[in-house]
Amino acid sequence: MTAPNRNQRKHLDLPPDVRAASRARDATAHFLHDAAGEHGELLPRAAAENAALIVTELVTNAVRHTDGPCSLDLFLHEGLLDIDVTDTSPTPPETRPPHVTGTGGWGMVLIHHMARALTVQQTLGGGKRVHAVLTLVPEDGA
Repeated sequence: MTAPNRNQRKHLDLPPDVRAASRARDATAHFLHDAAGEHGELLPRAAAENAALIVTELVTNAVRHTDGPCSLDLFLHEGLLDIDVTDTSPTPPETRPPHVTGTGGWGMVLIHHMARALTVQQTLGGGKRVHAVLTLVPEDGA
Protein backbone atom coordinates (compact mmCIF):
# COMPACT_ATOMS: atom_id res chain seq x y z
CA MET A 1 0.00 0.00 0.00
CA THR A 2 1.11 3.53 -0.60
CA ALA A 3 0.19 6.76 1.09
CA PRO A 4 -0.47 10.19 -0.34
CA ASN A 5 2.85 11.91 -0.97
CA ARG A 6 1.72 15.34 -2.17
CA ASN A 7 2.21 18.32 0.09
CA GLN A 8 -1.22 19.31 1.36
CA ARG A 9 -2.39 21.42 4.30
CA LYS A 10 -5.54 21.87 6.34
CA HIS A 11 -6.31 24.41 9.08
CA LEU A 12 -9.32 24.27 11.38
CA ASP A 13 -10.26 26.65 14.21
CA LEU A 14 -12.10 24.78 16.94
CA PRO A 15 -14.50 25.91 19.66
CA PRO A 16 -13.59 25.35 23.32
CA ASP A 17 -16.33 22.77 23.86
CA VAL A 18 -17.11 19.06 23.63
CA ARG A 19 -17.72 19.24 19.86
CA ALA A 20 -14.11 20.17 19.12
CA ALA A 21 -12.64 16.66 19.22
CA SER A 22 -15.27 15.12 16.96
CA ARG A 23 -15.01 18.02 14.48
CA ALA A 24 -11.22 17.63 14.42
CA ARG A 25 -11.46 13.86 13.98
CA ASP A 26 -13.95 14.20 11.11
CA ALA A 27 -11.86 16.90 9.42
CA THR A 28 -8.77 14.68 9.66
CA ALA A 29 -10.58 11.70 8.13
CA HIS A 30 -11.90 13.84 5.25
CA PHE A 31 -8.49 15.44 4.71
CA LEU A 32 -6.73 12.08 4.44
CA HIS A 33 -9.47 10.53 2.31
CA ASP A 34 -9.48 13.48 -0.07
CA ALA A 35 -5.68 13.57 -0.30
CA ALA A 36 -5.49 9.89 -1.13
CA GLY A 37 -8.40 10.01 -3.56
CA GLU A 38 -7.05 12.97 -5.52
CA HIS A 39 -3.95 11.03 -6.45
CA GLY A 40 -5.38 7.51 -6.75
CA GLU A 41 -3.32 6.34 -3.79
CA LEU A 42 -4.30 4.14 -0.91
CA LEU A 43 -3.95 4.99 2.76
CA PRO A 44 -3.53 2.08 5.17
CA ARG A 45 -6.57 1.88 7.44
CA ALA A 46 -4.37 1.68 10.55
CA ALA A 47 -2.67 4.96 9.61
CA ALA A 48 -6.00 6.76 9.26
CA GLU A 49 -7.19 5.32 12.58
CA ASN A 50 -3.94 6.33 14.31
CA ALA A 51 -4.25 9.86 12.92
CA ALA A 52 -7.84 10.10 14.17
CA LEU A 53 -6.83 8.89 17.64
CA ILE A 54 -3.89 11.29 17.93
CA VAL A 55 -6.00 14.25 16.78
CA THR A 56 -8.83 13.31 19.14
CA GLU A 57 -6.53 13.00 22.14
CA LEU A 58 -4.63 16.24 21.48
CA VAL A 59 -7.78 18.28 20.88
CA THR A 60 -9.52 16.73 23.90
CA ASN A 61 -6.53 17.69 26.06
CA ALA A 62 -6.59 21.24 24.68
CA VAL A 63 -10.30 21.63 25.46
CA ARG A 64 -10.12 20.01 28.91
CA HIS A 65 -7.01 21.74 30.17
CA THR A 66 -7.22 25.27 28.71
CA ASP A 67 -9.66 28.15 28.86
CA GLY A 68 -9.77 29.15 25.23
CA PRO A 69 -10.21 27.90 21.71
CA CYS A 70 -7.73 25.70 19.91
CA SER A 71 -6.79 24.99 16.34
CA LEU A 72 -5.75 22.00 14.29
CA ASP A 73 -3.24 22.10 11.47
CA LEU A 74 -2.49 19.10 9.28
CA PHE A 75 0.39 18.91 6.83
CA LEU A 76 0.82 15.92 4.56
CA HIS A 77 4.25 15.42 3.02
CA GLU A 78 6.52 12.56 1.97
CA GLY A 79 4.33 9.87 3.53
CA LEU A 80 4.19 11.72 6.85
CA LEU A 81 1.37 13.58 8.55
CA ASP A 82 2.29 16.51 10.78
CA ILE A 83 -0.42 17.20 13.34
CA ASP A 84 -0.34 20.51 15.23
CA VAL A 85 -2.81 21.43 17.94
CA THR A 86 -2.41 24.98 19.21
CA ASP A 87 -4.13 26.24 22.36
CA THR A 88 -4.06 29.15 24.79
CA SER A 89 -2.19 27.55 27.70
CA PRO A 90 1.59 27.55 28.04
CA THR A 91 1.46 24.40 30.21
CA PRO A 92 2.75 21.35 28.31
CA PRO A 93 0.67 18.17 28.29
CA GLU A 94 1.49 15.79 31.07
CA THR A 95 1.91 12.06 30.73
CA ARG A 96 0.08 10.51 33.66
CA PRO A 97 0.02 6.90 34.76
CA PRO A 98 -2.93 5.25 32.96
CA HIS A 99 -5.91 4.26 35.07
CA VAL A 100 -7.67 0.98 34.41
CA THR A 101 -10.77 2.43 36.07
CA GLY A 102 -11.51 4.63 33.06
CA THR A 103 -10.46 7.91 34.64
CA GLY A 104 -7.86 8.71 32.00
CA GLY A 105 -4.13 8.80 31.57
CA TRP A 106 -3.99 6.81 28.32
CA GLY A 107 -3.95 9.62 25.75
CA MET A 108 -0.33 10.78 25.94
CA VAL A 109 0.89 7.22 26.43
CA LEU A 110 -0.82 6.19 23.19
CA ILE A 111 0.41 9.25 21.31
CA HIS A 112 4.01 8.60 22.39
CA HIS A 113 3.63 5.01 21.19
CA MET A 114 2.08 5.82 17.79
CA ALA A 115 3.82 9.05 16.80
CA ARG A 116 7.22 9.16 15.18
CA ALA A 117 7.90 12.37 17.12
CA LEU A 118 6.11 14.54 19.66
CA THR A 119 7.21 18.04 20.61
CA VAL A 120 5.76 21.04 22.42
CA GLN A 121 6.60 24.60 21.46
CA GLN A 122 5.52 27.85 23.10
CA THR A 123 3.64 30.28 20.84
CA LEU A 124 4.03 34.05 20.67
CA GLY A 125 0.51 34.51 22.06
CA GLY A 126 1.37 32.75 25.32
CA GLY A 127 -0.03 29.34 24.44
CA LYS A 128 1.56 26.24 23.01
CA ARG A 129 1.66 24.09 19.91
CA VAL A 130 1.75 20.33 20.36
CA HIS A 131 3.29 18.76 17.28
CA ALA A 132 3.03 15.06 16.46
CA VAL A 133 4.45 13.35 13.37
CA LEU A 134 2.76 10.19 12.13
CA THR A 135 4.23 7.83 9.55
CA LEU A 136 1.42 6.91 7.19
CA VAL A 137 3.13 3.85 5.70
CA PRO A 138 5.47 1.47 7.53
CA GLU A 139 9.11 1.96 6.51
CA ASP A 140 9.24 -1.48 4.89
CA GLY A 141 6.25 -0.51 2.72
CA ALA A 142 4.03 -3.26 4.20
